[in-house]
Amino acid sequence: MRRRGWALGGAAVLVAAAAAGGAVALSGGGRATAAAATPAAATATVREGRLAAAVSQDGTLTYRARPDGSPFTAINNAGGTYTALPAVGDEVGCGHVLYRVDDRPVLLLCGTVPAYRALRAGARGRDVRQLNRALRVRGAGDAFTAKTEEALEALQRRRGARATGALARGDVVVLPEAVRIAKLAAQLGGAARPGAPALSATSRTLHVQVDLAPADQAQVARGDRALVTLPGNRTARGRVDGFGRIAEAPAAQGGGGGGAADATIPTSIGLDDPRAARGLDRAPVGVEIAIAGVARALSVPVTALVGRAGGGFAVEAVRAGGRRELVAVRVGLFDTAGGRVQVEGALRAGDRVAVPSP
Repeated sequence: MRRRGWALGGAAVLVAAAAAGGAVALSGGGRATAAAATPAAATATVREGRLAAAVSQDGTLTYRARPDGSPFTAINNAGGTYTALPAVGDEVGCGHVLYRVDDRPVLLLCGTVPAYRALRAGARGRDVRQLNRALRVRGAGDAFTAKTEEALEALQRRRGARATGALARGDVVVLPEAVRIAKLAAQLGGAARPGAPALSATSRTLHVQVDLAPADQAQVARGDRALVTLPGNRTARGRVDGFGRIAEAPAAQGGGGGGAADATIPTSIGLDDPRAARGLDRAPVGVEIAIAGVARALSVPVTALVGRAGGGFAVEAVRAGGRRELVAVRVGLFDTAGGRVQVEGALRAGDRVAVPSP
């Protein structure tokens, strides 16, 4: 669910301006006139410095998989009977046993090219290059060499498989990385059918998933920094690392689907230090994604803004000797976290402006 977004002088600023005293009229072309408003009971300083805007979202801490949040699927290619399966929550590393068929180990090979043929000495191709990379065989490229055969035999011995130095298609399952088991499709003692899913899995790394409104996604880019508020009010830093490709409409009450205007895009935020969130799977978190910034901006508290008759905004500047005047301003970046807004007008850093009493 979206908690709040960001604005550039829009409805959020207008509401704040109304709270600060409503609309006032400026004469003399709107630059500055003596104020006829009720004296303010408090003032704030016009500051110059960095100003940032953010998209604020509710998110869920979970284990990362594909950018759209869907898990990896392990397709079995061995025929026989499942004689050993991992448990949900188990972690399996690259080159380790994922499950067993007819008591023969099926290994997890990490890569992107699915197992589609047997591999043996003399074979060449992208899948062979992938195998050489997994076995850490240097200099072989996309060729199945004697070094490849030797390294594969050593791995097979370590994992309790027949040390043939070759791979049958059903000897491995290829997934992008080491995994954490999310769900089992296979059953212990059940038939292992080639081409059928055996299980689904995620990575072993915790991340945050948020459902981003399309309007906000236009402002968020891969690599944007994020601050995550964990349970217990602890914080962790991260960055946006991926987006789903399909917008999803939330289910409406009563079982119907939500409208297109409510559709969201699954967005993944990687944590700089996933260990900070260890043990918090499926925990709700708050997320602030930094989407814009100005290095040197004049800013005032948003509550200092008042609406001008006929449109636009002004602030009540407190000059030397307590003299007050209304100064027309153009608003820019709105800092949701700091409660300040960028302004341009007849103001300087250090000036005082009127704000409502606390």
